[in-house]
Amino acid sequence: MTTKQRVGLSCVLLVVIVGLLGIFARALWNPYYVKLTGGRSVQDVINQYGPEAEARLRPHFEAAGIAYPPSELALIGLKEEKLLEVWARETDSGWALIHTYPILAASGVAGPKLREGDRQVPEGIYRIEGLNPNSSYHLSMKVNYPNAFDLKHAKAEGRYQPGNNIFIHGKAASIGCLAMGDPSIEELFILVAAVGKENVQVILLPYNPHTNPLTPSENMPTWTEALYDLLQQAVTEFQ
Repeated sequence: MTTKQRVGLSCVLLVVIVGLLGIFARALWNPYYVKLTGGRSVQDVINQYGPEAEARLRPHFEAAGIAYPPSELALIGLKEEKLLEVWARETDSGWALIHTYPILAASGVAGPKLREGDRQVPEGIYRIEGLNPNSSYHLSMKVNYPNAFDLKHAKAEGRYQPGNNIFIHGKAASIGCLAMGDPSIEELFILVAAVGKENVQVILLPYNPHTNPLTPSENMPTWTEALYDLLQQAVTEFQ
């Protein structure tokens, strides 16, 4: 092998190593990452944390006059206030505010998420896509960003990497997710598991629209006005 060939091979190996390190680093940050030390099931989490979490949750439901577990849940995230409101209702009843959790960390500013790596918490109406009992961030719940609305506008603008892997998770650090701390995510995880993820909606907002109507700033995409109209209408039930 010539010197030139050896140098070329070394460059290729260096690129491969750097790429693998980058993948590993992203995996460690990703709250959906399964720990290498072994897995546990959602039922394992329910068995381990369920009794204490439900004991903390039930007084909130009793005070609101809503049975536990309820028929439906709504998780409303307020980015500016760093609060996550939990609303619930039974069949044929109105929504009642059950509890408000502080968000310990949520990066970004007002405005929708546009691309991978922008560190923005999304804004929109979402669902819980899955429960991860093996998150590196204790426990996590995957939000279905990007949804159809996000994908439509990303395609129209030629944005082919709008980002993904948005979670509500434990611990107290975030790069686009909602970090709730471990005791809070235990309660939220157990609650969503009891209600069923298909019966949970997640509404992520720049700030409380009941005190200040949602108004996009000039630096936001033109379609943000339509998004904020949808969000403003969606939260009329939650007052």
